[in-house]
Amino acid sequence: MLSSHASEIKSILIPGKGHLFIGCNLMIVIAMATAEMWLRSTLNYQKQAVVICGFMVSYLMYFVLEPFVDGAQMTLMMPIMIALIYFDQRLLYYLGVFSTIFYSGIYFGLERTMLDKPLLEFLLVECVFIVFAVMAQAVIIRARETREHLEQLTKSEQGLMVERAISDKLLKIDALTGLYNHKSFHEYLDSLLEQCESNGLRLQLALFDIDNFKRVNDTYGHWVGDLVLKEVAAKVGCLIGLNDFAARYGGEEFAVIFTDKSFQEAYAAAEQMRLAIAGMEHPYAGGKPITVSIGLCDYQLGDGKEMLFRKTDHALYTAKRGGKNAVITAAVSHDDDSIVSYA
Repeated sequence: MLSSHASEIKSILIPGKGHLFIGCNLMIVIAMATAEMWLRSTLNYQKQAVVICGFMVSYLMYFVLEPFVDGAQMTLMMPIMIALIYFDQRLLYYLGVFSTIFYSGIYFGLERTMLDKPLLEFLLVECVFIVFAVMAQAVIIRARETREHLEQLTKSEQGLMVERAISDKLLKIDALTGLYNHKSFHEYLDSLLEQCESNGLRLQLALFDIDNFKRVNDTYGHWVGDLVLKEVAAKVGCLIGLNDFAARYGGEEFAVIFTDKSFQEAYAAAEQMRLAIAGMEHPYAGGKPITVSIGLCDYQLGDGKEMLFRKTDHALYTAKRGGKNAVITAAVSHDDDSIVSYA
């Protein structure tokens, strides 16, 4: 633009002035490459680097195209578009005002004097700048409203998920002891027995019964009985492994499913629980020890759920009848379906 008068322009590469055209395009490439290197090398002032690069590229492109292309002023809208990309309303105001004022200087200093651009074209370009800035502002406002709406939806969904998780927990957890309830125990046991039959998973079932629990309720009251249940349940929950499952089976009875253990390891774990419970102190219950009787059974393939419970119940009954505070194990003879219990 600065090198020739409008009447002399016949092609983009003006004879003798081609180096200006090439130099201007080279500056565009340098500006973009510099901005790209800056963005990749540092996390600081990235938005400022993009704005400065966009401003330089837009005006360099304008100076290259203006002598040859009508409407080349549209390239000057690039800085305003950058604000739209970042959804930055304040940046949009600054760049909109700056672009409007800066183009006014370019028109009266260059276009009107050197290219004889009419005033009407200047006014139209300025109106386009203003309209685009207003539209960009509307887009930013709408984008913020959409984002806020999505955030509210996300929070609502998170709240529903939390409520659902709490509801599921309440349905699965015994309110008094914090262990799984009777229903959850049977669901989990059914699933594990399927794994035993199909994949050979090792499983042992232990049934706990608090000794003389009715006497505790009758002597000290039901609130003391509830405290005993809570403390016994807490001790059981602390002693089971990560792959084991503990539940309140009913009343003063608890159930533990041992998985991924040998029978000897399950017996040792049950014995450890019995000793730990017997060693607990209960000052509100007269300082007397609270003990449990435990029936333990190793699941045999083909037994099924009913036989597993028959064996475990018989072992528990044997422990209660034999003096309580003991771990009794059981086995089944598949020939005569007789149940044998042994310590």
